[in-house]
Amino acid sequence: MSRKQLLISTALIALVAVLLLVVPDQPKASYHANKGYVFGTYYAIQYESASDLHDSIQEAFAAFDGSMSMFNPQSTISKINASTDSVVDECFVQMYSTAEYVHHLSGGAFDITVAPLVNLWGFGLKNRAHVTPEQVESLLPHVGMQKIELQGMYLHKYDPCVQIDAGAIAKGQSCDVIAALLQRNGCANYLVDIGGEVVAKGKNSQGKPWRIGITRPIDDASGTTNEVQNVIETTDLALATSGNYRNFYYDGEQKRSHTIDPRTGYPVQHSLLSATVRSNSCMRADALATACMVLGHEDALQMIEADSLSACYLIVADSIIDTDSVALRTICSSRWME
Repeated sequence: MSRKQLLISTALIALVAVLLLVVPDQPKASYHANKGYVFGTYYAIQYESASDLHDSIQEAFAAFDGSMSMFNPQSTISKINASTDSVVDECFVQMYSTAEYVHHLSGGAFDITVAPLVNLWGFGLKNRAHVTPEQVESLLPHVGMQKIELQGMYLHKYDPCVQIDAGAIAKGQSCDVIAALLQRNGCANYLVDIGGEVVAKGKNSQGKPWRIGITRPIDDASGTTNEVQNVIETTDLALATSGNYRNFYYDGEQKRSHTIDPRTGYPVQHSLLSATVRSNSCMRADALATACMVLGHEDALQMIEADSLSACYLIVADSIIDTDSVALRTICSSRWME
């Protein structure tokens, strides 16, 4: 090696040494756990990241609320319901596309225009009161997705009395929104749980698949009972559960569930106690789980079998054991174990 080459090599080594001293060590990724209360329910998010992303998650929640919340008077949906604005955002467009698909797949059992009926039965913006058949009949003409149409970034209402309630799809969609945020920030391992709707990817902090429990459907309006019916181990999943064992009330001796059949106007009454759906997105799973609860287990199973991207785990009341309990039976679609 010549003297000139030796000097160049020495200079390069010295430069690398200086850079190593100047450039700080990159923070190592670790698992973070963010918990709180949002959209009227809890959230619990675990993820592996070099930094805590809770502030970004909170910002995403606020933006989502500004689009999909019925309880935020400035949200996109609230302005549509008040007929003060028909302009929608990308979040609404995504929701509408999935809602329209599930509406047709379910034969109308899933319908985001069910808001007037949800309010009438005391599960929306209005207080609970005794409901008469005349009240139901007066609202049914204003329910039906055929009465609205998305035209680009505008929602046209053919009936000005139509009101939208995205409560049966938005919670799952919010899980997808947070999962996408984590992906953009380089997270390969995470679990997003918002009120029981779940998106999981990769592995937990022990390097093992995520364990997700399916709640046993026991009547519990307080939400304090969490007996597990089944446990799923997974590294890649979007899952949503709908049931009538928590959000209900009694009108005299009549149990009124929060699942309203938009075709009849009445809360559903059948032996299907809960429906858990796995799909390609939590938004789709959420909408399908609600449709299952409206349809009942036989029609629900047929609907899910017709959707190649989804599978379901249904829990049915098989027979009455005594006045306080029933025997439960589980029914799975053909793709559930895939």
